[in-house]
Amino acid sequence: MRKLVDTIAQLCGVEARLKFQPLPADDPRQRQADIRKAREQLDWQPTVALAIGLAPTIDYLKRFVQ
Repeated sequence: MRKLVDTIAQLCGVEARLKFQPLPADDPRQRQADIRKAREQLDWQPTVALAIGLAPTIDYLKRFVQ
């Protein structure tokens, strides 16, 4: 998550300010999407780097924030 926050902050041109809190008791320890079904059933796999894919999304969302 920290890497994702840093990537988004860099693309937005802001400084990331994180507040760390204890995890809830039922919180999963690891999050990683399993895209095996997409690969097997749709013959799909990601081809765009995260930062490149986030850039247009951030540009789109900035129109609603400013």
